[in-house]
Amino acid sequence: MSSQPIDEDGFHSIAWDDAPPRAMISPSSPFDEEGEGFENISATSTSHEDEHEQTASTSTATLGKRERQGSVEVDPSEWNGRWMSIEVRDPVKEHEGTKDMFVSYAVKTQTNLSTFAKIPAVVRRRFQDFVFLREHLVKNFPACVVPPIPDKHRLEYIKGDRFGPEFIERRRLDLQRFADRIARHPTLQRSQLVNDFLQSTEWTVAKHHHISHPPPESHTSLMDSLSDTFINAFSKVRKPDGRFVEMAEELERFEEGLTSVERLVGRGKTRVDDLSTDYQDMAAAYQGLGYLESGITEPLNRFAEKMLDFSALLKHMNQQTVEPFLIQSHSLLAYASSHRNVIKLRDQKQLDFEELSAYLSAIVSERDRLAALNSGHSAAPVGLGTYLRDQVDKIRGTDDVHTRRERIRKLDGKINELQDAVTTAHETSNAFSDEVLKEHAVFELNKKQEMKEVLETYADGQVEMLQRAMDDWDRIIPLLQRIRVDV
Repeated sequence: MSSQPIDEDGFHSIAWDDAPPRAMISPSSPFDEEGEGFENISATSTSHEDEHEQTASTSTATLGKRERQGSVEVDPSEWNGRWMSIEVRDPVKEHEGTKDMFVSYAVKTQTNLSTFAKIPAVVRRRFQDFVFLREHLVKNFPACVVPPIPDKHRLEYIKGDRFGPEFIERRRLDLQRFADRIARHPTLQRSQLVNDFLQSTEWTVAKHHHISHPPPESHTSLMDSLSDTFINAFSKVRKPDGRFVEMAEELERFEEGLTSVERLVGRGKTRVDDLSTDYQDMAAAYQGLGYLESGITEPLNRFAEKMLDFSALLKHMNQQTVEPFLIQSHSLLAYASSHRNVIKLRDQKQLDFEELSAYLSAIVSERDRLAALNSGHSAAPVGLGTYLRDQVDKIRGTDDVHTRRERIRKLDGKINELQDAVTTAHETSNAFSDEVLKEHAVFELNKKQEMKEVLETYADGQVEMLQRAMDDWDRIIPLLQRIRVDV
């Protein structure tokens, strides 16, 4: 790949140069090859707000930014001084009561990128707009790990609950996670498509423009014609690159570990729900006992109330702590799957190069064999197919010098085309590999950031629940200790 920085030369044939005009882009980039690169990209979590605000915007984490009294402080050491914060909020039902009803979301962007003319930028987008954004980012940036979009939850579509408040809030949080990952990606955050999505007031026009101006083709026409004939999608790379083998194995270990944790937490959630129900039943039993035992009715009723409170506290913890943990874990698994797909695409690029090289070698061997026959020399051993074809040509009387010369001429032309195709495939494979290595570094930073946030939220929720439970039981224990029962 060219040694020029990404900011100067785009992604060439790999991740198409879909960024805004260069004059409008900050000159510093985490991808600058002469800079310090990813070492300066650090992940910091957002400051904690009160419980209600934290529940409503669990996934609104930003990098290098802290909001205090309406002002934004930026840590210049993060992302080489560039940062972006995207907030998905304020869902509104549009055309309510009609068959065309849908939900739109306010998308608020704050950033120090010079490509944004107005800060903060606030636009309204619907779910299908996010789908469009994701699909076209995948096409425009095939070497980038584009975060997955939340699925359509088809069960809610069938049941008719997709306009319910719980479904809308869950989707908003899903879209917030998607937006956070876009904002943290140093390439996607400054693409022209994302730029239009976040601030264009004529989004429909911008969408048509992107549809009518697709990215340039990355493959030559010869490669396109050959790929369907001899490149097998199930073939394996002959010479695997150890870097990407290790990368895939690392992803597999992460997915297996997170899946195991998700399974354990899910089982724990079920048990806590059962325990909450048991506490409710026990509270009812103690209330009944209180009415039977004169003199201790009030203490037992207080004790039953605390049991009901503890039961509600367990349910609240499941809803506000455990369920978000499971949802974000599932989202991280989908994000890792997107990264795995990019690695598979890189392997396919290498396979294209290897298959084209093998095909070129076979054509060159055939050309050399025909040239040797024309010169009166014995040709190199051939395969069964070539031998049978030669015998058929002899029977038909077409195995003469003139025919062989014509075939050599055609093979020379095909060799020239294949040599160009092999060179292009080799450059494409190498460039794609370089980009995937950079994408892996970005993915690892995002993964660590999100894992830190989700584990902190989970731990804080558990600690808060236990602290409140201890406080409640500490208040009721002295009352119970004053109970005197005559034996």
